[in-house]
Amino acid sequence: MALRLYDSATREVRDFTPLQPGKASLYVCGLTVQSEPHVGHVRSGVNFDVLQRWLRASGYETTFIRNVTDIDDKILAKSADQGRPWYNLAYDMHRELDAAYASLNVAPPTYEPLATGHIPEIIALIEELIAKGHAYAAEDGTADVYFDVRSWPSYGELSGQKVDDMEAAADADPRGKRDPRDFALWKGRKVSEPETASWPSPWGLGRPGWHIECSAMAGKYLGPAFDFHGGGLDLRFPHHENEQAQSRAAGRPFASYWLHNAWITTSGEKMSKSLGNSLVIPEVLKKVRGIELRYYLVAAHYRSHVEFSFSALDEAALAFQRIEGFLERAASVIGEIPADGVACADFVNAMDDDLGTPAAVAALHEVVREGNKLLAEGDSPALRGVAASVRAMLDILGLDPADPSWGPRSGDDEKLTGALDVLVRGVLDERAEARAAKDWARADSLRDRLKDAGIEIEDTPEGPKWSVN
Repeated sequence: MALRLYDSATREVRDFTPLQPGKASLYVCGLTVQSEPHVGHVRSGVNFDVLQRWLRASGYETTFIRNVTDIDDKILAKSADQGRPWYNLAYDMHRELDAAYASLNVAPPTYEPLATGHIPEIIALIEELIAKGHAYAAEDGTADVYFDVRSWPSYGELSGQKVDDMEAAADADPRGKRDPRDFALWKGRKVSEPETASWPSPWGLGRPGWHIECSAMAGKYLGPAFDFHGGGLDLRFPHHENEQAQSRAAGRPFASYWLHNAWITTSGEKMSKSLGNSLVIPEVLKKVRGIELRYYLVAAHYRSHVEFSFSALDEAALAFQRIEGFLERAASVIGEIPADGVACADFVNAMDDDLGTPAAVAALHEVVREGNKLLAEGDSPALRGVAASVRAMLDILGLDPADPSWGPRSGDDEKLTGALDVLVRGVLDERAEARAAKDWARADSLRDRLKDAGIEIEDTPEGPKWSVN
């Protein structure tokens, strides 16, 4: 079965036909780096990481772009509240986001462009829209530029709305707009904003609106037409609606398929900072490992809402540990498990059916059960193929425990510490013998050897103690 995905634009499951044979292009709206990322934020990163892994596993040469919005009203407001430069806040939160993605083994995209690095492309696109009669500069001297929604008859088609039924765009003061629903492409600098948050343009000093940033960056890295555009369901309107309208009004076909992941909720409400119910990643990782949190997120279908709870997270962690336990037992029998296994047919069919990860995970567990039977029967040749298949499916989901990106497990840390202690104690015993024989030169040499290896020795009445410097 060929890959089929639910297209949010047509509201139907469609067969994937790439624009270029054997290639796939994917643009995902990344985060606005205004605060620490929480579980709801990283779900999109995990879901689209699974998509790009499946595209590559299916033989597509994939270009994956995930942007970062590093200039925005919220960034300016929060940085002012905290008494720090806006770019300092954006940089710190970008680092927090990178750390969160890394802790969940979200593979880096092909490129990760920043909005502030693409001002020339943004200005060029706005000029093109003005020239085509789809945008206009405000006549009140503010240097604001707006997209004229009435000039584009298809406006509203992505979200299935009519212009007259829409609320006013709340992204700028309406005084310079021809229609309250017109949205900002360029925002003239306000006296209350820092000078560093504005750039020169044909309309005056200012900064880009949120929507135009993504259109410009997608166009630069993927061209006027590309296969997939993804993001959270909350971005469908107005962000993605506006992206599509302004891009197509400029003559760019833009995305062939629109994909949206659903929310993670707590108490029935979308997890967000404004609700005060967010769970930042470092806090969650005090309770479970990153690989277990990723399993929790992957096991749910990307279009299904997830009601977050720690009890459900604990159950997911136990389910994943059963898979790990099988791989460990299998490795003790057959040695290193091959990394060239083949996913089972049920897994492949599930992934091809709109990234059906729940069914894919169920197929994975079924293969694990088969492997446990082979372990009990002592069938080593068959076990090797089954274990390799399990690894292959885990790798596609970004869950292979042998992936170096995960680092050592906590149990492995303890083993390494124990082994190091044995080695260090051996050197310390030699040093003690040298000191007892009053061979001070050798004793000092052994101490220096440990120090060069980053190990500090403290002589105490109870004997020498060591620590890693």
